[in-house]
Amino acid sequence: MAAVWQQVLAVDARYNALPHALPFPQFPNSVHSADAAQLLRRRNAKCGFEPGLRRQYLRLRSQLLALRYGPLSEQSSFRASSVRSSRTTLDRMEDFEEDPRAQGARGHRRSVSRGSYQLQAQMNRAVYDERPPGSLVPTSVAEASRAMAGDTTLSENYAFAGMHHIFDQHVDSAVPRLQFANDDKHLLACCSLDGSLSIMTLSSSPPRVKVTLKGHGGPVTDFAWSLSNDIIVSTSLDGTLRIWNTEDGRCIREVRDPESSELLCCTFQPMNNNLTVVGNGKHHLQVVNISTGKKVKGGSSKLTGRVLSLSFDAPGRILWAGDDRGSIFSFLFDMATGKLTKAKRLVVSEGSSICSISARSWISREARDPSLLVNACVNKLLLYRVADNDGTLQLKRSFPIQHGSQLVHSIFCPLMSFRQGACVDAVTGSEDGCVYFFDVERNTKAIVNKLQGHGGPVLDVSFNCDESLLASADSTGMVIIWRREQK
Repeated sequence: MAAVWQQVLAVDARYNALPHALPFPQFPNSVHSADAAQLLRRRNAKCGFEPGLRRQYLRLRSQLLALRYGPLSEQSSFRASSVRSSRTTLDRMEDFEEDPRAQGARGHRRSVSRGSYQLQAQMNRAVYDERPPGSLVPTSVAEASRAMAGDTTLSENYAFAGMHHIFDQHVDSAVPRLQFANDDKHLLACCSLDGSLSIMTLSSSPPRVKVTLKGHGGPVTDFAWSLSNDIIVSTSLDGTLRIWNTEDGRCIREVRDPESSELLCCTFQPMNNNLTVVGNGKHHLQVVNISTGKKVKGGSSKLTGRVLSLSFDAPGRILWAGDDRGSIFSFLFDMATGKLTKAKRLVVSEGSSICSISARSWISREARDPSLLVNACVNKLLLYRVADNDGTLQLKRSFPIQHGSQLVHSIFCPLMSFRQGACVDAVTGSEDGCVYFFDVERNTKAIVNKLQGHGGPVLDVSFNCDESLLASADSTGMVIIWRREQK
């Protein structure tokens, strides 16, 4: 096995020595968004970079990783592409409803409807309102989720080792974000600094790129699925928010930032997918009505730095935002008007970027505390307790990872946390090219698994709905799909 990893390191060293990659520290202003791809092509041409070398490198790397983790269930995709169009209608999209091609059509809906999500969230809010702070919240939903997780051991739950597939359609451009669709096992999307987004389906044989979303004039920094998965919103350094039809890849609407600023992050309001919150490079948060393309009155605020990360709690009443100056702000969201009210501020580390915030409110689960998982450029993964209804944060634990400059993200595990006493578990990327699994209830040896396979910093990770697959993306444009090891 040591020989295999020596070969991997040798291949990485030869490949990384080539002048093929642009820097990626917090979407720097030094590389103008519209010129990034062109600059990369010029550098490669000047230095004699061979287009086929990247493909050869990835194939060799796949072979070496197959020796480590076992053979891929399907062959890897290199610059894979396919087009699949369909007619659909999208809720609350006024301009799309006026499209004559869409009249009378009904879009494909997932197994869980918008109404089901809203009903469950209303039930969750009732539980949330009645519980004392810090108390245990047993619910039927929690019991059902524990049943889905099964009575498996810690090692069985974390046995993600087999490689299901590798995607490489965003060659030589970092993939900063990826996310499985809501309540879906096989639909995955990612965005890239090459200015496009991809929607991939993992149910086909082999897995393939279903549709590519093209239209942004600069690197795409973030995106979010709607609850019903029929639309995606995305932000870009070109200063626009775009709204996409996920079936045919058509851009439904483009919303320009009124300050002509780079847009760095976005998220849907959980209880009203007609509203999206956007953060920009001029320190501003803004709530946008995606049906009209207009800013919501009273739905704006200013942070101390460039807004890099956003996360709502499950009821959608508290929004946390992180900036590149090391601060996390909490905002109270008015469900009736969309107004934001600044509540609390926490300085995590002065001058250290808050790259990722993941909220887990435990409203439909069993656990002691609502929590936030935070990636900051302090070489640590941070776990905070939400202390009150204003979003006040108290540090519970920190875990060492290699994270000093890149936009690294982490997530809570959706089902594993129901194992053995409502333990909370987390997965994070890292600048050392590894994916780390943490049991955050352990006082010692909290790392319970580590996946090695990426050729650059791992920027984002995402589980599908039943945790049978884990996706990870890196700064070289590689997306690896990991499968749970079958016992």
